[in-house]
Amino acid sequence: MDYKELAAEFMQKLHILNKARPHKRISESMHGEAFVLKYLSYQDGFVLPSEISNIMGISSARIAAALNSLERKGLITRQIDPSDRRRILVELTSEGKALAESQHQEILENTTKMFAFLGEHDAREYVRITGRLAEYVSQCKEMK
Repeated sequence: MDYKELAAEFMQKLHILNKARPHKRISESMHGEAFVLKYLSYQDGFVLPSEISNIMGISSARIAAALNSLERKGLITRQIDPSDRRRILVELTSEGKALAESQHQEILENTTKMFAFLGEHDAREYVRITGRLAEYVSQCKEMK
């Protein structure tokens, strides 16, 4: 098998897929403010900005910018940790929780539509292959 030729075909199809709105929306949810909202919505209580920075693998300055924007929009609150005044605690507001849930539902609906288009067999295969690729990426990170 010519893996290089297959890789070129894959990249071409991936380019087309990345232009598609539903797929783009799913991809965007894994970055920036949308990711921060999603991450905070899965947490029980307060979160440290450094925890978000570590999970996302981005600088504390970029997290601070995202948190500033989310705070201006009324989607999060930040407060000083009473037990350690050097730490800042971040939490979603009720508006932030509602937006995170709305975004989650939209992404779930878009993904459901894509899977319905693929059909049961191909949808299961796509999820299986995506899992294999996730394993590969994890192994590559461990080797570094």
